[in-house]
Amino acid sequence: MDHTSLGSSDLQVSRIALGCMGLAQPTGRHPWTLDEDTAQPIFRRAVELGITLWDTANVYGHGTSEEILGRAARRYTRREEVVIATKVGLPMHDGPTGSGLSRQAIMEQIDASLRRLGTDYVDVYQVHRFDPKTPVEETMEALHEVVAAGKARFLGASSMAAWRFAKMQHAAQLHSWTAFVSMQNQYSLVQREEEREMFGLLADQAVSSLTWCPLASGRLARPYGQQTSRSTNDQIGKQFFDDADHAIIDGVQTVANAHDVTMAQVALAWILSNPVVAAPIVGATAPHHLDEAAAALTVTLSGQEHVMLTAPYTPRQPTGY
Repeated sequence: MDHTSLGSSDLQVSRIALGCMGLAQPTGRHPWTLDEDTAQPIFRRAVELGITLWDTANVYGHGTSEEILGRAARRYTRREEVVIATKVGLPMHDGPTGSGLSRQAIMEQIDASLRRLGTDYVDVYQVHRFDPKTPVEETMEALHEVVAAGKARFLGASSMAAWRFAKMQHAAQLHSWTAFVSMQNQYSLVQREEEREMFGLLADQAVSSLTWCPLASGRLARPYGQQTSRSTNDQIGKQFFDDADHAIIDGVQTVANAHDVTMAQVALAWILSNPVVAAPIVGATAPHHLDEAAAALTVTLSGQEHVMLTAPYTPRQPTGY
């Protein structure tokens, strides 16, 4: 497994990240997630492959993803050998501290996450979305206090307009508070709107992108029209993708056949070739998904193949924020 620095920090992360939204107690909204017993082989395989960056959020499985991840980290590896990233901001309970990025909410939610994870600190603490109701100065000062208290090593953000991310970074820099070193973007061959403004900003600020939904909820991992249990039941994925990109998916299949690799490996190899990207976040629901993802690091796409994969793309609205 290859590793790289996360943004301008000295934190080394694996070039494939394990996404843990699907490794949580199944709920009505996410009936396709895996319970703890079913998830164990995935965590074990991540350790065997050297996938050290594990990404979760307080809201995933309403806290159960953090609990499952924490127990798996203790079972299969040592705390210092895994990079734990979690998030704050989306609703956990009613009331002013249950969601958002106020100081009170951040302080309550970081302590709750640490309890569920069974650790004294997280490596990357990420704001899940921008909070328009809270002044950015309040948010960034509170996040700085979390780092100063030793409860988080570094800060990251996720899915927001580039101008809002720049506003938060500027507040941190202006007051000598801790700035973000990573940004989680929805990015794939069928959703490239982050290339327009965000990726240029990240390159200028020396911030790494951690891309979520790199396989478009599996649509780039199988021939056009083929369905799975998750694609049938994943209501959130259906909001993001409508299978309008037949030509792109066909192109991924053509390139995969030429290289004698899977479609998922081609889609991930394309993302990994972007210098702003530190790691795509792979939401594995079986151990072999991680083997495929790791193998993508060995796939090199030609210039002609890049054109084949990207030429059919048409502009669209960003999704996920």
